[in-house]
Amino acid sequence: MSGYIIQETVFYQLNSVNGLFNVSTSSGVLHVATKHDRAVITLHIGQAGVQTGNACWELYCLEHGIYPDGTIHPRYRSDNSHNAVFSQTAAGKCVPRVVMVDLEPTVIDEIRTGTYRRLFHPEQLITGKEDAASNYARGYYTIGREVVDLVLDRIRKVADSCPSLQGFIIFRSFGGGTGSGFTPLLLERLSRDYGKRSILEFSVYPSPQISPIIVEPYNATLTVHGAMPYQDVSFIIDNEACWDILLRNLDVRRPTYTNINRLMAQVLSSVTASLRFEGAVNADLVEFQTNLVPYPRIHYPLITYAPFVPAHKATHEDLSVTQLANACFEPANQMVKCDPRLGKYMSCCMLFRGDAVPTDINNAINNIRSKRSINFVDWCPSGFKVAINYQPPTCVPGGDLAPTMRSVCMLSNSTAINVAWKRLLRKFNLMYAKRAFVHHYVGEGMEEQEFSEARSNLKALIQDYREVDS
Repeated sequence: MSGYIIQETVFYQLNSVNGLFNVSTSSGVLHVATKHDRAVITLHIGQAGVQTGNACWELYCLEHGIYPDGTIHPRYRSDNSHNAVFSQTAAGKCVPRVVMVDLEPTVIDEIRTGTYRRLFHPEQLITGKEDAASNYARGYYTIGREVVDLVLDRIRKVADSCPSLQGFIIFRSFGGGTGSGFTPLLLERLSRDYGKRSILEFSVYPSPQISPIIVEPYNATLTVHGAMPYQDVSFIIDNEACWDILLRNLDVRRPTYTNINRLMAQVLSSVTASLRFEGAVNADLVEFQTNLVPYPRIHYPLITYAPFVPAHKATHEDLSVTQLANACFEPANQMVKCDPRLGKYMSCCMLFRGDAVPTDINNAINNIRSKRSINFVDWCPSGFKVAINYQPPTCVPGGDLAPTMRSVCMLSNSTAINVAWKRLLRKFNLMYAKRAFVHHYVGEGMEEQEFSEARSNLKALIQDYREVDS
């Protein structure tokens, strides 16, 4: 059983998956934990995955007091919170539980020569000799097959060092060759070897207007078709939405990928904070799946984060729990270009960090429920999954976000994302009607029929969302 009950001033959570029982009241917190080491292995695949990973581990090191060479600050030595994402060697050095894969070496070479080169285990940074050339078929059928056994071997070594492996978190993009092609190949093998473990994914979704790759609609449609049976949850982020947040909310004149990646890192940190730090009500990987995914195919939640406050405005802002909760339902704070007001929510998971009090959260949720602009599907009473974590968000020195005492990350499964799927299908159809670029895929050993199957699967997904909405 995994769930919660919201009453006037009390939150209960009983979770038999990891042996936790938490009761928090408005007067204090009783916390009994029988299992703390709930390790997660992070996999960064392709250029987008690896560059986002760079920003993530930079933030994790700051949060846990770990230096770029892996040594830990004396003040944090007695704290075991980093065990979920770092393993510790006999010499006292912290090593990330991570495997980074790219079919061409350029991006990972930057990590091998960068600030954090001594943090990562050299064997866990895996590169091929030639890239996937933005081609799904090269990642899945040809170049990817050459390295998949090596990658699985490295993952097995990392998994063997975990006291209790809870699951995998994967970073990749839908549009590139390695991200779209190699990921389904790896997921297929992971589900065979680690069937009972959760697989969560953070995917960079094709932006509406800007695309660095012409064949992005092909790659994205094929990877949705190939990976859907093996993912448990796939959180979607789109560069254009992040770009707008930086431009509009954070006053960054010319956002770069570094800015976008640091923004994404804050979101991931909020999602994994409950695995790493103490809190009144904690959420683990299995719970995200249980609470967010009503049907196996509909597993693409949206991400919203608040507050987005630049450093020069921080002293003028009063960020109450109610304001943060309301901001999560604003389209401007959402990390995918679609309007949540045009769809209906199936489930919401709100991850609070910092000094959020259960009573305030309860009042904020009641306030949201009373709003007419926020609609839930008829068959699901407006249930909110809530996690409260005491550790306030950490900011990267010189970054775009100002340090704040509290933040919230909302993961919501909404039918509004159907707009993004329809947009992708329309672009796919325009190109496939002319059979443009198809020969590049067929030349790598892929059958043309797979395009038709992928399109049918995407159409079926769009229809699934329609039926849920009706």
